[in-house]
Amino acid sequence: MSHGHSHTGHPKIINRLKRANGHLANVIASLEAGASCVEVSQQLQAVEGAITSAKKALIHEHLENCLLGSARHDDHVPTDEVLDELKRITKYL
Repeated sequence: MSHGHSHTGHPKIINRLKRANGHLANVIASLEAGASCVEVSQQLQAVEGAITSAKKALIHEHLENCLLGSARHDDHVPTDEVLDELKRITKYL
C-alpha cells in the first residue's frame, strides 16, 4: 500500500527541510570558523528539532490522508494491509 504522490502539506514540509538544510550549512560554517562546541551543539539541536518536526508532520499527514482515507473510501483495501502500513510508518515517530 505504497503511495507515490504528494500531499497538500508537502510544500510546508519541504520548506521546513530547506530551512533545516540552511541551518545545517551554518553549523558546518561555524565549525570551520572555530565556534565553541557548546554553540555548535546548540545549533545541531535546533537542526535535529527541525528535522524531527518535519518527519512527524509527514507521518501525520500520511496517516490522515493515506491510511485513514484508504480505510474510509476504498472497500478494496484490506484492513490488515492498512494496519501493517500503520505499524511500519509509526516506528519512525
